[in-house]
Amino acid sequence: MITKTCLFILLSLSLSAYSQNYWQQAVDYKMEVDIDVKTFKYSGKQELLYTNNSPDSLKKVFYHLYFNAFQPGSEMSERIKTGKDQNKRFGIDIDSLEPSEVGYLKVSNLKQDGNVLKHELSETILEVLLSKPLMPGETTKLTLNFEGQVPKLVRRAGRNSSEGVALSMAQWYPKLAEYDYEGWNAEPYLGREFHGVWGDFDVTLTLDKKYVVAASGYLQNPDEVGHGYSEKRGKQKKGKLKWHFLAPRVHDFTWSADPEYIHDTHMGPNNVLLHFFYKDNPKYNENWKNLQPKTAELMRFFNQTIGKYPYRQYTVAQGGDGGMEYAMLTLITGYRSFESLVGVTAHELAHSWFQHVLATNEMKYEWMDEGFTTYISTLAKDRILNENNFFPLQRSYDSYFYLVRSGKEQPQQTNANRYDYNLAYEISAYSKGSVFLSQLGYIIGEDKLSKTLKEYYRLHKFKHPVPNDFRRVAERVSGIQLKWYLTDWTQTTNTIDYSIKSVKADGSRALINIERIGSMPMPLEVLVNFKDSTSEIHYIPITLMRGEKENPYSVKWTVHKDWPWARPEYEFAINRPKSDIVDIYIDPSYYMADINRENNAYLNQP
Repeated sequence: MITKTCLFILLSLSLSAYSQNYWQQAVDYKMEVDIDVKTFKYSGKQELLYTNNSPDSLKKVFYHLYFNAFQPGSEMSERIKTGKDQNKRFGIDIDSLEPSEVGYLKVSNLKQDGNVLKHELSETILEVLLSKPLMPGETTKLTLNFEGQVPKLVRRAGRNSSEGVALSMAQWYPKLAEYDYEGWNAEPYLGREFHGVWGDFDVTLTLDKKYVVAASGYLQNPDEVGHGYSEKRGKQKKGKLKWHFLAPRVHDFTWSADPEYIHDTHMGPNNVLLHFFYKDNPKYNENWKNLQPKTAELMRFFNQTIGKYPYRQYTVAQGGDGGMEYAMLTLITGYRSFESLVGVTAHELAHSWFQHVLATNEMKYEWMDEGFTTYISTLAKDRILNENNFFPLQRSYDSYFYLVRSGKEQPQQTNANRYDYNLAYEISAYSKGSVFLSQLGYIIGEDKLSKTLKEYYRLHKFKHPVPNDFRRVAERVSGIQLKWYLTDWTQTTNTIDYSIKSVKADGSRALINIERIGSMPMPLEVLVNFKDSTSEIHYIPITLMRGEKENPYSVKWTVHKDWPWARPEYEFAINRPKSDIVDIYIDPSYYMADINRENNAYLNQP
């Protein structure tokens, strides 16, 4: 019999060719929870098996207690008030919450293998001293009881959303913090992102029989709950029903519930059953009906461009605020136009790949999650809605340029909690992260980018990849060195700015001089148009690449010698007279994020 520990060891060995000594922790949750829908309070029992696959002996563990952030005077409340700009994602002042509206999560009776444990609470983080160190390769059982109160919906999770959804239950349970090669990831919750341990979830929710539940995982008792899951309805005792879900190979479990949910299903690609839960509203019901086949098309697009969705179901549920991705499920607001409904669904569904299968640490590398998702979902929406935009990613580029001009940019590797400006965080994570991928296609070729995404998914699904993992995949696929690109784009605020400095006649040749004004190096494509209606592209690699891109165009492609970064100017010759030239353009594709395109063109004046 292969145990989970052995499986992780075998997995580590299979990855050794790409990532030496890779390991990740494992945890299996079993929770039984009772919810009072009148008081919005709940209580539960949690049992988890925690396997230490690290080479370290662990003397303590940490839990996230996210709901404790939704209280007046909390660290999250303070951060919202002291930020240098307004965080528009928080529509309600946390300090104004009444005692009956706050959120909290209290833990008691905490034990390790039956032994009572000492613990210390620091708002959203619970530090627990183990009774016995957990040695490498060992598994221990941690048990606890917990009580919570669902806060008024301020951000993502809560009760009574603006559209009337009763319960949006994200971040609701004591969640074991991730321990990785950098140590414990026990960051306080300030409203940003998440990081979790892979495992299996066995969750039983008990609540009022009138409520319909949407959740991560597979429902185990459809005959008992009915509500569109089954034609049969079992006996109901004491006015409550138990909803039993199993969610395998996830790092999160989320659910929502409402007595007025309509529940539809639609078969997606590869026999994945798509679930839709939404409030009965004649103005928007048709949008939700039409969304269902579009969601199947979106999933098919992501399957083809990234890799096969690995679960047997996916749920889109009305709830929360805006849109937020969770394991096998998304919560989105539903009273919006059809185009907006599809757009948000495209983005949140794409997160099933970029975060819920490729689970980067969002506190450190939120741009890999939000940026990659923005890139692929923008292309998907353009395709599925037949928008046929000339440049679908224009908005990402424009937002990045705006950030640069604002003077508020910080390096993309900044911890998600440490951005001075919320504006800088939002644009850096979403837009600049999207441009990272789009511009990579410019550097290595669109075909190589496509292969890179698929190979990245194949190698790193159900793991916690870091930026270097992605870079190494792209290098193997393209044969081009990319450390310089990852460094400049994500670890600095260096910008790209190239200029055509001069075009001179040299007998039967034309000499073109290009100047690098920005600090970030880039390979260049220079388009030259001639009076006889012919064109050619002159390609200038940079020395740091140690390689070159193949010609992606149908016009003449001339490769010049590499441009060393330390030299601010570069000159090359065209074997035609200057008088033959109509105009010259640096980067005719517009995929290079040059912050000043006004100096990228030369028009030959008579």
